[in-house]
Amino acid sequence: MTKKVLILAGDAVEALEIYYPYFRCLEEGYDVQIAAPSKKKLQTVVHDFIGWDTYTESKGYLIESHVAFENIKPEEYDGLIIPGGRAPEYIRLNENVPRIVAHFFETNKPVGAICHASLVLSTVSQYLEGREMTAYIACKPDVEAAGATYIENHLHVEGNLVSGHAWPDLPGFMKEFIKLLNH
Repeated sequence: MTKKVLILAGDAVEALEIYYPYFRCLEEGYDVQIAAPSKKKLQTVVHDFIGWDTYTESKGYLIESHVAFENIKPEEYDGLIIPGGRAPEYIRLNENVPRIVAHFFETNKPVGAICHASLVLSTVSQYLEGREMTAYIACKPDVEAAGATYIENHLHVEGNLVSGHAWPDLPGFMKEFIKLLNH
């Protein structure tokens, strides 16, 4: 049976952090669906470091979402990926997101969270309590406020949770996620 992967996103999702996992999962033969607050074309963004103290942001490609959060039945999916960018700061406010994300922790299905995805995981902090994870360094206070221990490494795997620091860590991040999904 074909594995089914859900990607939670929204406008201002980091381009590499949605495209790389999406195409990598398709390459594996998985059925992949991108969910967003509404079914529409999403505007991605490109984050990079060009001499500022923080990252810069440019417009990226458009990517089509397949389904709205309200129509997601998480039990139909085998794994969850949450890309970063600025999307996590507002999609976490959607009333359906905690329900969706909680399902993957309750059923011990693989969860991949990269960069600012920890902002989404903060909506289900009861599943982070006492766990370890990494995220973009600016999210360290949010990880700790959710009850998890922030790990300085750029890639960390604990149980069903694969966490990554940022888009340069995608090769290892996806390798570990796929390993969990195929287990």
